[in-house]
Amino acid sequence: MHRIQLFVIGIILLPLLIDGLPFFHRGRPRGGMVGSPKRRFESSYYREKSPSDEFWYTQQLDHFNPADTRIWQQRYFVNGEHWKENGPVFIQIGGEGSADPIWMTEGQWIKYAQTHGAICVMLEHRFYGKSHPTEDLSIENLRYLTSEQALADLATFREYFNSEYKISDQTKWISFGGSYPGSLSAWFRLKYPHLVHGAISASSPMTALTDFSEYLVVVRNSLATYDEKCNVAISGAIEVMQKLVQSSAGRVTLKTAFRLCDSIETQNDVDNFFETVSGNFQGVVQYNKDNRAFEGARATNITIDVLCKTMLDTSQPDILQRMVNVNDMLLTAYDQKCLDAGYMSMINQLRNTSWNASASEGGRQWTYQTCVEFGFFQSSDDSQQPFGNNFPVSFFIQQCADIFGPKFDDNLLERGINFTNAFYGAEGFSGSRVLFVNGAIDPWHALSFTKDPPNNNSAIFLS
Repeated sequence: MHRIQLFVIGIILLPLLIDGLPFFHRGRPRGGMVGSPKRRFESSYYREKSPSDEFWYTQQLDHFNPADTRIWQQRYFVNGEHWKENGPVFIQIGGEGSADPIWMTEGQWIKYAQTHGAICVMLEHRFYGKSHPTEDLSIENLRYLTSEQALADLATFREYFNSEYKISDQTKWISFGGSYPGSLSAWFRLKYPHLVHGAISASSPMTALTDFSEYLVVVRNSLATYDEKCNVAISGAIEVMQKLVQSSAGRVTLKTAFRLCDSIETQNDVDNFFETVSGNFQGVVQYNKDNRAFEGARATNITIDVLCKTMLDTSQPDILQRMVNVNDMLLTAYDQKCLDAGYMSMINQLRNTSWNASASEGGRQWTYQTCVEFGFFQSSDDSQQPFGNNFPVSFFIQQCADIFGPKFDDNLLERGINFTNAFYGAEGFSGSRVLFVNGAIDPWHALSFTKDPPNNNSAIFLS
């Protein structure tokens, strides 16, 4: 999502509530793939310096149907403080969460803007944040939530911005994005090369696939950078949990120990419980020692080191209790009274189509995109990871059908993934002047280009 401090581009996490949604869902923390940079302690300084005024662009709803004339208002932000004559335009691409104006004064791209005299603009992604193209998030309306529509938004906005701000057509545009916006950044250069001169694509999955089981393998390898015994301890705790969950008394024990909001009753509850506990580790690894503001100040010190020290704490002889201690640590960090791992609780929240629902901060939208375009399901299907085998890829596909309806099955997803890879090229990406930036700890690097990208593009891999 993510993970590279030099280039990561992000969005703020909205306050977490106990509402049936996990902290970490389908590789995405609540609020978006990446967090905001740490806010300065000098709050008055931030208020003075931040060009946080919202601007609105009248955008088309459907770029691919000329007969559809419906429009909506898309939010964007501008920082022209460093703009010099003949300087470039830097555009930060919004992702699966609310656009945060703090990025208009913070981050490495601002330093680049100072060096190159660039004007900086950030465009919020349709259906996220305040950019609401439709009256609700019904399935009928979500069909306008696609990466192709988002790229067309960027293209039309680029033409508008040049006109509105009296920018020469010869001015070079450079796009920035991290995680899903990183993919969009590369794809923007691929599909509209006449509009964007170059792209920074950080932590960006470039190949869609249903079963992203390698995600947990990278999590395992990342935990091993602290100590291989960390994975052994996790695996041992999972084995104890798997034995307990087989009996009614054991499920009660697990509910009490992990402070679950709901009882473990169905097989879906079992699978969701194990996937949620795995998510405690996934979220920390994905953002290890990086932009951790999505957790809030109280959780910025929860890293791989902290997790593994807890799992290897010999002063606590009970291996299950060590896993419980990790869970307690995260519940405290998120100020949660209980861990919401109930399956139907999650499904019912994600079924809500209202813009006022908690899932509208991005959970329902991103789930939809994974169910129709990308997959990216972080399953337990690879045996080379320590989290057991309780959440196979079929479990994630079932969620798609349970949330959006029976037609959202593996066949629909396979068609969507095949189109995505054919449309953007996947491993045969043919865009040019793209810099791919990835880190070894970040699980998403497994779907990106870490060396020798095709078509003579460049890559930086932080190991």
